[in-house]
Amino acid sequence: MPTSQAISTPDAPGAIGPYSQAIVAGPGSLVFCSGQIPLDPATGKLVEGSIGDRARRCLDNLAAIAQAAGTSLDKAVKVTVFLTDIGDFKQVNEVYGSVFKEPYPARSAIQVAALPMGADVEIE
Repeated sequence: MPTSQAISTPDAPGAIGPYSQAIVAGPGSLVFCSGQIPLDPATGKLVEGSIGDRARRCLDNLAAIAQAAGTSLDKAVKVTVFLTDIGDFKQVNEVYGSVFKEPYPARSAIQVAALPMGADVEIE
């Protein structure tokens, strides 16, 4: 039976509940990252600025977790973006496109009623 290993790095915010930043599992050592809201790992507070700034923080947090797992976002195969206002999609998409390169990972973008800590974006 495959084993799984929790990933944790101080370069991304610590879990704000009973979950791991990521889990490495399976025979191919797949990395499953928890969703990241725009928390600054140094302060534990939501970053201010534009929705693009907050989306960038989410992606920077995911990049730090991927690095701690021995990989990078270049190898991502699926990304999910949660927004409290789908009207923010264009700005988030611009930041997303600056981080991910072709072939782009598969992606879903979903409007939700609320996110933890009052965040307006979460990316996993």
